[in-house]
Amino acid sequence: QVQLVESGGGLVQAGGSLRLSCAASGIIFSITTMGWYRQAPGKERELVATIFRGGSTNYADSVKGRFTISRDNAKNTVYLQMNSLKPEDTAVYYCKATWSPVWGQGTQVTVSS
Repeated sequence: QVQLVESGGGLVQAGGSLRLSCAASGIIFSITTMGWYRQAPGKERELVATIFRGGSTNYADSVKGRFTISRDNAKNTVYLQMNSLKPEDTAVYYCKATWSPVWGQGTQVTVSS
């Protein structure tokens, strides 16, 4: 079955950086479109970034130019490099194969002002 394990979250000051990782199993990772999502307190979960099997990417307007999604097919891992972090980026971050209903446990990102 699909399993996803996110890591790399933490507490950082505004303007700082974090790199999230998501290790996937139970899927043919190299042909799977992967997404990073986030959910802030009191808000709906939103799609932040997507990376397709060929490596092309899409980003939400709110993170464009600051976040970079990448993948390592040899390690079945997708990353989210987050730079110039803002307090409004505070959320629990999740990765997911876009076709699958399975979520990981998420990783908390807190950005202090």
